Amino acid sequence: MAEGMGSDGRGFELPLLLFAGFRSLLDELHAELAREGHEGVRPAYGFALQAVGISGATASEMGRRLGVSKQAAGKTVDRLEALGYVERSDDPADGRRKVVRLTGRGIDVLVRSAAIFDRLHAEWARKLGAGRLGEVEGALREAVPGDFFRLDAASWFSG
Repeated sequence: MAEGMGSDGRGFELPLLLFAGFRSLLDELHAELAREGHEGVRPAYGFALQAVGISGATASEMGRRLGVSKQAAGKTVDRLEALGYVERSDDPADGRRKVVRLTGRGIDVLVRSAAIFDRLHAEWARKLGAGRLGEVEGALREAVPGDFFRLDAASWFSG
C-alpha cells in the first residue's frame, strides 16, 4: 500500500467520507430543528451561538472566537437578533460597549441541538454498532489536534 493512501488506494476518500458524515449529521440536525420551530437556523449560527456563550460576548470577542472580522460578526449578530436568538445590551463595565447575550430562544435551540445530536449519535451506534462507533471516535481523537473544537470552522469553510 502506498504511503498516505487508504486500504483501497484512494487517500482522497477519507476527507470526503468525513465531510459527508459531518454534512449528513448537520442536515438531519437542521431538518429536526425546523420541525421543532427553529426554521431559520443555519449551520454557521450554531458556531456563532457557541461563541456568544453563557456569559455573553461583544462583537469583537465573537469575531476573534469565530475567526472573522468584527463587522462580519456584527452581521451575524444582526441576523440572530432578528430571529430572536440573541439580544444586545449595554456592558455594565463599559457603557460604550454592547454585549450580545443568548435569549431564551437561543438557549432553547442549543439545548434542542444537543438532544438531537445525542439522538443522531445513538442512531449511528445502532447502524455501526456501539463498539465500532467508539473505535472510530477514539481513532479520530488520536488523529486530530488537541484543539479540534474550534469555533472558526464556519469561516474556514467560507473564507
